[in-house]
Amino acid sequence: MITSNQNPKLKLARALLGRSKERREANAFVAEGVRLVEEAANADWPIQFVLYADGVSPRGLTLIQTLKAKGTDVEEVSADLMQSVSETETTQGILAVLNDGQILLPESANFILIPDQIRDPGNLGTLIRSAAAAGVQAILLPPDTADAFAPKVVRAGMGAHFRMPIREMSWEEIKLATKSLKVYLADMDGQSCWDVNLRAPLALIVGNEAEGASEEARQLTKKKISIPMSGKVESLNAGVAGSVLMFEIVRQRIKHEI
Repeated sequence: MITSNQNPKLKLARALLGRSKERREANAFVAEGVRLVEEAANADWPIQFVLYADGVSPRGLTLIQTLKAKGTDVEEVSADLMQSVSETETTQGILAVLNDGQILLPESANFILIPDQIRDPGNLGTLIRSAAAAGVQAILLPPDTADAFAPKVVRAGMGAHFRMPIREMSWEEIKLATKSLKVYLADMDGQSCWDVNLRAPLALIVGNEAEGASEEARQLTKKKISIPMSGKVESLNAGVAGSVLMFEIVRQRIKHEI
């Protein structure tokens, strides 16, 4: 059992939980909680090691036994140390340090999401989760967007990180990656998404709700789409707006197939 606060595994977990620079340099991130570690294991995601504490749930104990049987490096930690390293107010008693970037980008994609300058972890996590549900094939993160592998984003994604590639890219790289796609920008002044044919291969840019899309995003496309709203609110937050638009794309494509 790990009982020292200076244990290398604990120190690495703390560093990865705390700083995006550490995550990028180590090419690793943390998944905390039974469900997230389960999702990683079910996706055969490469796990560096797992830490758990006494008091983990029966479901967590079953997961631990499964991971041990697969040869995963699993180690028990004292309860107080687990709580000290946890990002949540009440720890579930289990976390995993995982390698980053394991899913390859598709050679020919027809549905890409580009969250532009989305800095709120909850909004970015919501977009990632909705993208996985909508069948998005890749998420490309431009500069000035939150770290998709930050703890709050990973928790909000609820396992979606393990289902599709998520990559940080420059705008030049994004331009090359989307050159064969129609690119649409979510914008309040755009054409109603109900009146635009969204069945063709496309990339959807969702900008920051406070500042809108970046200049680089606006240079990439002149095609703008909006969400018709009959209520009195001026706008939706980025997580909700992007989710609505992604599922409008799904609706149109499914309807066309029937």
